[in-house]
Amino acid sequence: MNKKTSVFGVLCLGMSIFGFAQQQADSTKVEQLEEVVISDSRFKLKRENSGKTVIKISKEEIERNQGKTVSELINTKSGIEINGSRSNAGQSLGVYVRGGRNRQVLVLIDGVQTGDPSQINGQYDFRLLNLNQIESIEIIKGAASTLYGSGAAAAVINITTKKASEEKVNVNLSSSIGTNQSEADQNYNIADFQNSVSVNGTVNKFTYRTAFSHQFADGLSAAITDENEKDPYSKYGIDVNLGYEFSSAFSLNVYGNITDIDSDYDGGAFFDADNEFKSEQSRAGLATRYKYGKGSVNLNAAYSKYDREFISDYPSTFDSESYVLDVYNKYVFNKTFYTIVGLNAIENSALFEKEAILSEETYTNIDPYLNFVYVSDFGLNVNAGARLNSHSEYGEHLTYNVNPSYAWRLNDEQFRGQYVKAFGSYSTSFITPSLSQLFGVFGPNPELKPEENVTIEGGLEFRQSNEFRVSALYFNREETNFFIYDFTLGYLNSEEKVKTQGVELEIYASPIKNLDITANYTFVENKENVAVRIPKHKANLQLGYDFSESTYASIAYQYTHDRLVNDFSTWPATQVTLESFSLVNLYFGHSFKNEKFKIFAGVDNVLNEEYSDLLGFVSRGRNVRLGFNLNL
Repeated sequence: MNKKTSVFGVLCLGMSIFGFAQQQADSTKVEQLEEVVISDSRFKLKRENSGKTVIKISKEEIERNQGKTVSELINTKSGIEINGSRSNAGQSLGVYVRGGRNRQVLVLIDGVQTGDPSQINGQYDFRLLNLNQIESIEIIKGAASTLYGSGAAAAVINITTKKASEEKVNVNLSSSIGTNQSEADQNYNIADFQNSVSVNGTVNKFTYRTAFSHQFADGLSAAITDENEKDPYSKYGIDVNLGYEFSSAFSLNVYGNITDIDSDYDGGAFFDADNEFKSEQSRAGLATRYKYGKGSVNLNAAYSKYDREFISDYPSTFDSESYVLDVYNKYVFNKTFYTIVGLNAIENSALFEKEAILSEETYTNIDPYLNFVYVSDFGLNVNAGARLNSHSEYGEHLTYNVNPSYAWRLNDEQFRGQYVKAFGSYSTSFITPSLSQLFGVFGPNPELKPEENVTIEGGLEFRQSNEFRVSALYFNREETNFFIYDFTLGYLNSEEKVKTQGVELEIYASPIKNLDITANYTFVENKENVAVRIPKHKANLQLGYDFSESTYASIAYQYTHDRLVNDFSTWPATQVTLESFSLVNLYFGHSFKNEKFKIFAGVDNVLNEEYSDLLGFVSRGRNVRLGFNLNL
């Protein structure tokens, strides 16, 4: 069967199930609290009053994806493709959102920008994250540099780590084992082990949380080779978070974590080699909040250190540091008007070896910013603001955004969360050149200007209580001063413009009691050329069912369209097409003893489909996982 026909049929089946079952919906279903989003404005807003289609991955969804990585979970959301998330555990990841690249996706951890200054694009490595230590994730798609600065061009991924239990002492243990095999080598040997333990609690006004996690994976080669040797992967992490509420007005949190990765890797596509990669992240920070009257002063600060080492015939080391300070005042004038005035300062530094001499290079960003939110009582909502970026190398740069929306409430006399919302935005963003691009070893150019993006969005969202929500939007992004690499001249700002457009469709439905259906579809295209590594069409469908309060099961389907990639195994490099593919995953979870003890199982790539996630590298075939979670 043609794969395009297959994905269309599956989506139609899901919609037909909804169409029939909606007539059978339980009219006495208890209304839940309306979903609240934060990241698009930094205020708690009902989804009805937000002008963005913010994706929220809740604590419950994370718990129903235990055993997966952060990149695997995020890769199921609309507009997102993470190359390498279906490969060997140590595989480098390429994050593409709405056709954007790594440098156009900003990662926040507990509200603080994070990224490795020694990376070519300054991006954050998702392999450093552990899903067991995360409370929730919010993803804002589109330009958001006004609130979050450099890199917030295609998306902002805001990760919130777990909080302390309200009990005096809580111990959580989680462990799982699984296979780690390709489609061609279905040996079902146990080769993937994940373990974590946390001790946390609240004693009067003091909160504490400490956690340790470890993963070891073997059994899978990084590259496709005749030898088919194994490239093991190991990661451990330690997290500590301490908080104290001095008064109802003032609170303080301090935290620190260390993540260490040790992985074998090969010499490239189709090329075996006995190489080793080591990476260590050390991070410490604090968060304070002082409440007064209708406002609050908030301060977030973090220090991060990254050490990476590549042990091969061409060894290299990368050391970098990052200091981030974000202080802002939130003020609520009344129930319709909120403002934020803030100052964001970042200093990035990295060591580069030039002609056997180590040199430390540094740049700073100091950005004042202003944002306001207007929420009317007649349906009109506006989110707007501006940021002045002051960079130590290229000077000053202004970004701004205007994001209006209008919601029509349905059945206003007995409002149950039913509305139709129209929304749109005009937003600018910027990407600061990385230290590697400005001062690195290969083709640096200190005269680089920031990359500039302009994004226009428009869409509609319909919500019928908690049983049904559908949204559709069109986006158009234009990139100028695009960073390119010339083998003769090094890094340059392109004189051409890159234009990307697309459509996103998201559906959530609960047609009958205990059944949840989520589906999304994304279309992305570059107007002037074909995007590399980015599928033009991508779709996800998941059906989840609560058999009881203790038992849950789901089936998920993902379709990824053809992708054009560069083949560097030949010289000169050529472009080849990776064929489209479809994956089916299963999950089952059951809780005992008032949810104190939970067992879970999962099967990924149930049909053992043969496909290429990355050209020349091994992709994961059918794999199974068993695990448990224990709360004491």
